[in-house]
Amino acid sequence: MSDLSDVNEFNRGVIEQFRESGGNPGPPFEGAPLLILHSTGAKSGKVRLAPIVYRKVGDSWAVFASKAGAPNNPDWFHNLVANPKASIEVGADTIDVVARVLGDEEREPIWTEQKQVMPGFAEYEQKTDRQIPVVLLERA
Repeated sequence: MSDLSDVNEFNRGVIEQFRESGGNPGPPFEGAPLLILHSTGAKSGKVRLAPIVYRKVGDSWAVFASKAGAPNNPDWFHNLVANPKASIEVGADTIDVVARVLGDEEREPIWTEQKQVMPGFAEYEQKTDRQIPVVLLERA
């Protein structure tokens, strides 16, 4: 398991609870599909951890660079663009993945379904002028 020393306090608590429960997140993510992304920092080269809500797409996982509607993409998105090889913790499993940012045609049905299932994502979209990227994490 990766070191949590560089993770902010909120995310550290989410990750610790996720791991202690075998992948069942507690509040505020209780009931939501959550994974822990292990990406390589675009600038630092260090392993970075981020808890992220996902949507299962076939044998892959779609993640959404919403950053709660902030004007810029989250750090983990920049890390995956720079270094697409990553790993994820899903439940009690750790899986090697390769990240791929989806183009509009592939992105649209996944994004539309995500907004329907979890309306908070529609709210994030309304809060920002940027298109929220959808990244597909495919088994390596």
